[in-house]
Amino acid sequence: MTMISEDVIARENDRRRADLRQDYDHLGAQLARRGVDIDVVKSKVAAYAVAVPSWGVGTGGTRFARFPGEGEPRNIFDKLEDCAVIQQLTRATPTVSLHIPWDKVADLGELKEKGKALGLGFDAMNSNTFSDAPQQAHSYKYGSLSHADAATRQQAVEHNLECIAIGKALDSKALTVWIGDGTNFPGQANFTKSFERYLDAMKAIYKELPEDWRLFTEHKMYEPAFYSTVVQDWGTNYLIAQELGPKAYCLVDLGHHAPNVNIEMIVARLIQFRKLGGFHFNDSKYGDDDLDTGSIDPYRLFLVFNELVDAEVRQAEGFAPAYMLDQSHNVTDPIESLMRSAMEVCRAYAQGLIVDRAALTGYQDANDALMASETLKAGFRTDVEPILAMARLETGGAIEPVATYRAAGYRAKVAGERPAVASGGGGIV
Repeated sequence: MTMISEDVIARENDRRRADLRQDYDHLGAQLARRGVDIDVVKSKVAAYAVAVPSWGVGTGGTRFARFPGEGEPRNIFDKLEDCAVIQQLTRATPTVSLHIPWDKVADLGELKEKGKALGLGFDAMNSNTFSDAPQQAHSYKYGSLSHADAATRQQAVEHNLECIAIGKALDSKALTVWIGDGTNFPGQANFTKSFERYLDAMKAIYKELPEDWRLFTEHKMYEPAFYSTVVQDWGTNYLIAQELGPKAYCLVDLGHHAPNVNIEMIVARLIQFRKLGGFHFNDSKYGDDDLDTGSIDPYRLFLVFNELVDAEVRQAEGFAPAYMLDQSHNVTDPIESLMRSAMEVCRAYAQGLIVDRAALTGYQDANDALMASETLKAGFRTDVEPILAMARLETGGAIEPVATYRAAGYRAKVAGERPAVASGGGGIV
């Protein structure tokens, strides 16, 4: 099942094919002079994949307002169709990460078949104990897995176990746990007791994790709690992974750090100690902004991928990170933003692959700070777009995904099929 006509894709590609071949050959000649085989890089980029979050194809919002977009998905089946468009055009997003209870359905078999028909698999499951579901017995207003009330903690544990059960039915292999637990006032809670309760609850979840699954825990400096957060930084996250066991790993969200924090160094540390689980890619200007990946600081994204490629090249022990986008789209078409973000991640990967690692090591060992920096910059400054476009073309995607998407008129089509959503209050969906 394809959501956009293959004829539209072929027509749009035919308009650009000759120019792409010329650009690709020109870049190939440039890279060859640097000892880089462009076809090898293209093959690796073509094999790279990043998951799309189901919630990402809906329109987001701020704490103050949310302005619905045209043709918003009404349910998980609509969301999968939108995700299929992203995969069809970019060929870089073959899996979807679900969020429970937002994506709960009565028939998991039907959901699995829908994904299969669209050529999509299911990535990590995401639990939600940071907001209350309808008819929920105990509120998470003052916490979930770290709540002072044992019944509330047990409810949160059981919800995560339900997510595992749903994931097993869909052939998912991971559970991501992020909690909003924390405090807004000094003295509101005991730091040590809260963390002890959290660890006990997480151990109960970990105990029920299937043998071939991984558990990802995610740290967040602030929000919704602004004085303290139970899982507030990568050090605490690492302690959690160590406490839980070998199937527990740390998830790095690029927006969940204080300004000026060296995220690429955090990535290097977690790789070194075999606890890097994966990423939620986005970008930020002020805090956890959930902006499009690479829209603010593409060099930082590249520096993160420099560490990832370094680990890939030296075959670091236990290195098998999971990749996912995690963004809120308030003023753009979510499908367009997610396509652009998927391409930005692929771009950073390709730029990392063309870095001269032998030269970089030599400059580092010689304490040549300037040339070490320039060696990285040479990779970053290279326009690798022809590599990305050729990888998409050869795997059945679009040379120019956004232009092709607009030419296909998909947004107008679904706007006519899906009833308009009334404007709601604040909050990211």
